[in-house]
Amino acid sequence: MTATPDIRDTRRAGDRGASARPQQDRELPTDRPVEFWSTAAIRAALEADDLAVWQRIVAAIKRDPFGRTARQVEEVLRTSRPYGVSKALTEVLKRTREHLEANERAEVARLIRGMLDRSGLSRHEFASRTGVSVAEFESYLAGDTSPAASLMVRMRRLSDRFAKMRAARRDENE
Repeated sequence: MTATPDIRDTRRAGDRGASARPQQDRELPTDRPVEFWSTAAIRAALEADDLAVWQRIVAAIKRDPFGRTARQVEEVLRTSRPYGVSKALTEVLKRTREHLEANERAEVARLIRGMLDRSGLSRHEFASRTGVSVAEFESYLAGDTSPAASLMVRMRRLSDRFAKMRAARRDENE
């Protein structure tokens, strides 16, 4: 006689749905890119103890820090805190977004530098004609801050106007 009882699954075959299985036993769509996974699949992946899957999610977040996968991870982290990975993913989201924003500010700075060079004006004159202080203009050139879209349009128009004037002068002198 055995000391342990024989435990059998008494559910019928038709009753066995995804909700009847434990979360970590669900099949993850590992054959598809993470960006195409459902939020439920992201949740299951975060609750599983699979470092390789977590790394795929992190790679997707790094590719697009404000994209679908990043938003899904945010949603999962708001509604549940998967043990072990939640703090790390929160940090990944924060750092990748900060990095992206710094790159975007640097790109805006390059555009502004190009408009300044094209205009032929001094930094002081360019800042004055766009209606910003020299200190504020310097922060745009350094990539510390970014101007509003309307100010970028104003800078482009100023640059275009002075570039045309410089071209016309060159044509007159030839």
